[in-house]
Amino acid sequence: MITVLIVEDEPLIAEAHRTYLSRLPGFTAAAVVHTARDAMRAASEATASDHPVDLVLLDIGLPDTNGIALASALSGLRPAPDIIAITSERDLEMVRAAVSHGALAYLLKPFTFAAFRDRLERYRRYREALPSGTDAASQAEVDRALAELRVGTDRAAAPKGAAPATNDGIARAVRDTPEGLTADAAARLVGVSRVTAWRYLERLADDGTVTRLTDYGGAGRPKTRYQWRRPE
Repeated sequence: MITVLIVEDEPLIAEAHRTYLSRLPGFTAAAVVHTARDAMRAASEATASDHPVDLVLLDIGLPDTNGIALASALSGLRPAPDIIAITSERDLEMVRAAVSHGALAYLLKPFTFAAFRDRLERYRRYREALPSGTDAASQAEVDRALAELRVGTDRAAAPKGAAPATNDGIARAVRDTPEGLTADAAARLVGVSRVTAWRYLERLADDGTVTRLTDYGGAGRPKTRYQWRRPE
């Protein structure tokens, strides 16, 4: 079982990450914390108890310190946990900094469960390819393990046949509108046709990222409104 420490300052998003994680076999949440201080304490205590954290899902924008600094501090633990950085920050310098301080992968908010699942499953395959305690892995073994972490052209971030930028735009529009959006409203916000918006919204609903709500008020046919799925 891979133990995961979730570090996210927004409680609703942290709980959403926990919910996503609970849907993946082979993973368990060791703890959910909202500050760098609590994250370091939880990781240190886990190490001291001989049940170290395997993976940290690390929000870069924390209230008490930069997530990059926390990543650096976590790397000093023995054994040091692996890190997947999760943030809305799209600055390439920030991405490089996260990678240079030990982040194996990077997830940009908002993301779908499919993208989350892909990153975590790739990480699991990476661990299986380089099991702990191996004294001497060959170059081929190392290359195969690292290849498991690579994602080609955002294939995991969007469903097959979907454009990642449009998928992200639609997902972000729904998430930023607490009351939810119809396909018409999403199309106007993102700048695509209603049919295109509807197609992406349906994919997000089928994936479980958004929920469908039916509005019966007003004249004419009832309208479907799509709302960001909240933790149960």
